[in-house]
Amino acid sequence: MAAIHVKYDTPKELADKALEAIEVAKTSGKLKKGSNEATKVIERKQASLVVIAEDVTPPEVVAHLPPLCEEKEVPYVYVQSKVELGAAAGIDVPSAAIAITKPGNAKPIIEEIQAKVAELLKNK
Repeated sequence: MAAIHVKYDTPKELADKALEAIEVAKTSGKLKKGSNEATKVIERKQASLVVIAEDVTPPEVVAHLPPLCEEKEVPYVYVQSKVELGAAAGIDVPSAAIAITKPGNAKPIIEEIQAKVAELLKNK
């Protein structure tokens, strides 16, 4: 069973694309790391994409992010592991959430993800 904060099943290829977008954006764009920083940029409508880890304990740490993203019309996607998410962002610690604020060279990847996420949310 999925965690309480997981609103839809993310296909593996979409999760891999999200991690790729983070890796590209960390050098050519700008990231906000952690659920608190992600929350701030979502509320300010500065996030292009939010990536949330599914294995966060307790799940209440990130449970507010999907509804907030939907309210502010910010696309979000899930990845399996917070360790994987932290590594993609270039940090040595696990991360519950990452927000891409400036896509840089990841812009085409993010646009592709946004289209797929919109389709997933429409069908949920």
